[in-house]
Amino acid sequence: MKAKSDICCTSGIARRIIESLGSPRVIMLPDEYLARNIAAETGIEIISWAGHCEVHERFTAKEIRELREQHPVIVVLAHPECPPEVVAEADFAGSTAAMSDYVGTRKPARVVLVTECSMSDNLAVLNPKTEFVRPCNLCPHMKRITLPKIRASLETLTHEVTIEAGVAAAARAAVERMLAT
Repeated sequence: MKAKSDICCTSGIARRIIESLGSPRVIMLPDEYLARNIAAETGIEIISWAGHCEVHERFTAKEIRELREQHPVIVVLAHPECPPEVVAEADFAGSTAAMSDYVGTRKPARVVLVTECSMSDNLAVLNPKTEFVRPCNLCPHMKRITLPKIRASLETLTHEVTIEAGVAAAARAAVERMLAT
């Protein structure tokens, strides 16, 4: 897909990339909710594919309102791949790095991260004075990749992926355009 793309982006820099294109209309893959949230922020028409992160799509605006009722004075941080109605209920929406920065600099007393649940575990270690409320939606795919499995794959050269040179060059160009933006 990268080889057929003009430019790549992460959720953390999606807005900057979209705005840098200088186009009133953009096609964005693969996450529809990220595209809709960026379109709402920028006013740029974004044509998206109806794909969603299976972790982020499970959160609902009703769930966020219930969390606020159950936990007074909670700060809600949502990943921008959540449905737009969830992002609208949040106090802040940003990538995992942006949520980490928010907690680290603002040091809220009580916070909920509306993203993959292990993110809260990681941030709790770094921010022991912050209480993390954890509505856990676990990503089954992220947990399949482990350091021992990566090491074994590198040592035995199993699961090798070979990409044609022309496809790799075109994909690399899209990534390089992202890094240059």
